[in-house]
Order: sequence, then C-alpha cells, then structure tokens
Amino acid sequence: MRKKCQCIDIFIENYYLCIDKYACMEVLQQKFYAKYALVQTQKVRSFVSKVDWSDCLVGIRGARGVGKTTMLLQYVRMNYPAGNRVLYASLDDLYFSTNSLYNLALIFSQRGGELLVLDEVHRYQNWAQELKNVYDDIPSLKLVYTGSSLLHMQKAKVDLSRRSVVYDMPGLSFREYIALRTGTSFPVFAFEDVCDHHIEAAMEIIREIKPLAYFQDYLQHGYYPFFLENLNTFPQKLSEAILTVLEIDIPQFAAVPPQNVVLLKRLLSIISNSVPFKPNMNSLSQRSGISINTMKSYLQYLTQSDLLNLAYREDKGINSLGKPGKIFAENPNLMFSLSANRPDTGNLRETFFYNQLSKIGSVFLDDVCDFRFMDCFFEIGGRSKGRKQIAQKQNAFIVKDDIEIGSDNEIPLWLFGFLY
Repeated sequence: MRKKCQCIDIFIENYYLCIDKYACMEVLQQKFYAKYALVQTQKVRSFVSKVDWSDCLVGIRGARGVGKTTMLLQYVRMNYPAGNRVLYASLDDLYFSTNSLYNLALIFSQRGGELLVLDEVHRYQNWAQELKNVYDDIPSLKLVYTGSSLLHMQKAKVDLSRRSVVYDMPGLSFREYIALRTGTSFPVFAFEDVCDHHIEAAMEIIREIKPLAYFQDYLQHGYYPFFLENLNTFPQKLSEAILTVLEIDIPQFAAVPPQNVVLLKRLLSIISNSVPFKPNMNSLSQRSGISINTMKSYLQYLTQSDLLNLAYREDKGINSLGKPGKIFAENPNLMFSLSANRPDTGNLRETFFYNQLSKIGSVFLDDVCDFRFMDCFFEIGGRSKGRKQIAQKQNAFIVKDDIEIGSDNEIPLWLFGFLY
C-alpha cells in the first residue's frame, strides 16, 4: 500500500511539473506574440535574402546592435502566421533559469512546432551541446539561433561542425543606410564594377539621390540600425553596447579577472584616440600597463568582438598574433563613440574604406599605397589628393572623399559603400 501511494505521489508531482512547463512555455509564446505584433516589415535588410532558411540548423552571428533580432522577427512575420508552428525566445529569459533548452524544443515539437528561433544563445550555458542534441534527436524541428558574442560563437564551432550553417551579419552598408533613410533602393555593385565602371555606377545613383548629403551622417551613426529608434539616444546605446562587450562578453569568454577589465578599457581608449593606430607594442604595453603577450591576446579579443580591425601586410597574415601594421576601429561610428575628440577626417576615410571592403574579402596594407585588395592598389584622400603614390603602380586608384563622380582611376570614396 505504501509503495502504491508513493507511485501516486510521484505521478502527481510529475503531472504538475509537466503542467508548470507548459504554463511557462505559454508565457514565452505570449512574449513572442507581443514582439510579433509590433515588428515592422516595411524596412527589411537585404541580408535576409542571403540566408538559406531551408537548412535545419542556421546560425546568425554579428556584433551587438547590427539588427539580428529585428531581422529574425521580420523573417518570421513575413513567412509564418501567428500560431503554434513557430516560437521565438531569447535565451537570457528567466524561463531558462529553471527550464532547459532541450526540453523547450521537445515540448514545442510535440505540440506541432516547426521552427524554433533562439536569440542570444551565448547567454545559456552549454548551448552548443544542447542544440546539437536537439538537431540529432528531433529532426522534424528547424532551428535558427543568433549570438552577439562572436567569441562564444567561434568557440562553439566544434560542437556544431557539419550541422550548422553560420552566417556573419555585418552592420549597415552605406547603400543600406540610404535605403532606410530615403526608401530608395540600389543594387549591390560588384568590386570589379566599382573599379572599372565607377563613373556609370555613380551616375546611376546620383540621378536618384545626392549621396554626399547622407555620407557624413552615415559615418557618425549609420552603421547600426538602431539609429532609426531615436537618433538622440544613439550615442548612449552604442556606449552601452561597447561596455557590455568589455565587461561581460570578453571576461566570460576569456576568463579575464575583474581587476583586468579596467586594463582592457584603458587599452581600447588609448587606441581609439589615435586610430588608425600604428602600434609600437613596447610603448603600448607601458602606457596600458599590460604585458606584451597579454596585450596581443586582448587585441584579438577586441577584434573578434567587432570593436577593432587589425590590418596586416600580406606576408604577416591576417590571423597572425604578431604586430599588425595598423589598428582601426571596426567602423566609423565607433570612432565617434570612443574618441575623446572629433575623429580625424583622414582616419575616418581609411576606417570607412577598410570596413566596407573587408566585408567582401581580405584587405591588406601596402608599402607604397594605403591598401591592396585582390590585385588592385588604393590610396585614400580628399578632393585634392594627388597621384604620386600610385604613379608606378599597375591597377592603382585614388579614392577621393567629397566628390560625387570620379574620372579614370579616381573613384568617389562613398561608392565603396555599395559593395554589400
């Protein structure tokens, strides 16, 4: 009799536990429906068409603030009616403090779910292993996940190898920024067309808009789409995103002691006030109070977190832990946020050029010109920039700021914002 009573007690306990799990999932669904109802689909980034959504396990990684969550919700809104077939959840939700990701996927699938969209996956411990298990055990369920911490996403590649298709989502190109600001859409131009047919490309654009009327605004706040929410609070939101990377993302990934976070901030501050920065490692070590070996690791963390770009000459290799030839802010918006004073105009130009071109391939420094990309050489400057640096170079171009249309081998700087 006692054994029978114990069995009944266990059954009742498991029954109510199951009820609680279903109730908790209902709360997640209500939160999702609230977001679903509010998301707009009038301004959608073209990146959504680059993803093959038919794959069973899709990862989207990108820096904080580039619009991953909005894009996911827009995709869901445009392709799934509200209902039980799809569920969005952020893994920093309190639900996951008492419920596992695997169990959510299992219950959702049993209730007819087809697509589970998971945001901020790096906030959940052992997320990669559980996603692997869901993929293997529940083949009928499609999974899409995002992560703001590139460091954690990179580390998880081993667990999800051969299963997950991962896409890198950049911030807005100048082309995309214009589309959001004006409603005028332009096609992406191939690199070869920008070099060989830049006059025709520029004329096609200026028939519709005046690109220079938007270029300076883009440099200051156009890389992150949350400028659309409130331009006045853009600097504050960007600063908060940077602090989250420095105080949470990097320390969690690299086990940086709390007392060393201030050194990480100091290193970024020193570099930011002189980017593009030609690093003297000994001097930088003394100024920051960080040993050279530790500093090299910190520079890699800041680069993998999309705060810096390390530029090398080709013989050094972009993945080298040696001394980079220059250090850039990852994008011009960061220069305004991190620098104590208004950024130098020449530095802004180089940072924009490197940022936009690096999204389609590897950019290298050159001993004579500023940059080399593929078999082409580029010198960056203003309207009056001369041809001295490219005089002896084949396939060499002057990239000029403050001009609408170029001529021969002189290309407008802004046109390189139409490469993606």
